[in-house]
Amino acid sequence: MTTNDMREFLETGVIDAGRMRAVEGNAVALGHPSLSMMESAGRAVADAVLARGVSRVLVLCGRGNNGGDGMVAARYLRHLDSVDVVYPDCGSTTSSAAAQASLLRHCSVALHPIRCAADVEALSCLFGEADIIVDAMLGTGASGAVREPLATLVARANGSGAPVVAVDIPTPGIRASRVISFHRPKVEGADVVDIGIPLEAEIFTGPGDLALVPARASGAHKGAGGEVLVVGGGPYQGAPYIAAMGALRAGADIVRIASPAYIPMPDLIYERLEGGAITADHLETILSLVDRADVVVCGMGLGKESHGVVLAVAEAARRAVFDADALSRPLPVAKETIYTPHAGEFARMIGAEPPADLAARGRCVKAAATAGTILLKGPVDVVSDGRRVRFNRTGTPAMTVGGTGDLLAGVTGALFCHLPAFEAACIAAYVNGRAGMRAAEERGNGMLATDMPDYIPQELFRRSAPE
Repeated sequence: MTTNDMREFLETGVIDAGRMRAVEGNAVALGHPSLSMMESAGRAVADAVLARGVSRVLVLCGRGNNGGDGMVAARYLRHLDSVDVVYPDCGSTTSSAAAQASLLRHCSVALHPIRCAADVEALSCLFGEADIIVDAMLGTGASGAVREPLATLVARANGSGAPVVAVDIPTPGIRASRVISFHRPKVEGADVVDIGIPLEAEIFTGPGDLALVPARASGAHKGAGGEVLVVGGGPYQGAPYIAAMGALRAGADIVRIASPAYIPMPDLIYERLEGGAITADHLETILSLVDRADVVVCGMGLGKESHGVVLAVAEAARRAVFDADALSRPLPVAKETIYTPHAGEFARMIGAEPPADLAARGRCVKAAATAGTILLKGPVDVVSDGRRVRFNRTGTPAMTVGGTGDLLAGVTGALFCHLPAFEAACIAAYVNGRAGMRAAEERGNGMLATDMPDYIPQELFRRSAPE
């Protein structure tokens, strides 16, 4: 299968800032560096300016990559009669923007560093003389009110008679005559330019997706990482404990296990269920625990005799991850649900085996995801919420050992505490596969599922985003 066969899974329409950062990060990991994307973006802006037949251009830059795009544009416009670049000379810049600023100093353009609103006022004549203004101040990373000296730049641009071309997305408050977005539109009505991002950066998971994982606040208290309840065990004792360790290693602060099986693990809170299997007699205890949990992870090691309990848990849960023995008809459906089947469990869910062809597999999972998000495990994982499809190719054949799917369910549950279902499932698949690859480097085919948890935080909490 060629990459072109997968084009149907590209998303369309307006893309939000977080998703765009993830796509760019994935592109960098695939070998398309930030500076290369910036060069393509700036050249496209310059072409749009030149198409208007102007001779005097004013480029307003910020400290981030949006400003770097503007500086690239200025470099390609250097042969015009007048090119003035205004930029803040205070605070930190991204490394890519700094590289563009350094390069621009060797070009025949006028550079105007500013520190405050008064510096902008001293340049007021530039706004009246410009044939066109390029807004490259804030871009998709903007949040909150525009601060000085950029606020005065916005006011001056709005007061001029020159048309304003916004780079990627207009700076808040500015009047933009045209918006040129890169890869996909960031606002409705933008003109879109291709900057060479590979298709795989968008349809496959990658390290850029980790930028979506929220950072822990400096003042966070116990429980801020989320509380996960694992319901499982009975016929198979170890499975719920592997899932619980996955949830802890993926950042959940409190993980409880409701199970007939007890394995002493001091980091977990054990809620004893008497007997050899989970039955309706345990529902009062379980449902009281469901009520306090952010996410319930259910099904690992449960056996076939507890499905009535699974359905009751689903009805009570706000968010739930169902795996293994919970994946039987009728399917449990919580208010928000993630299912994590392997191929056999998927067949049990929908009544048909998933196709071997990857594109057909993607279509099949998308069609089946009517009650929640499905993460179909396999050599290439497939994730769909019925609207979007994403593929994950991290992992290793050594992960065919028992317990790796239980671990994935726990990791998914922890991420589901803070992320929407689709994003939680995609990142969990990526991180679990990476942890398996790391463990297999040391253990080979003798790797155990319990070798993987220590690698989960190393893979999950490293930040990967374009500079």
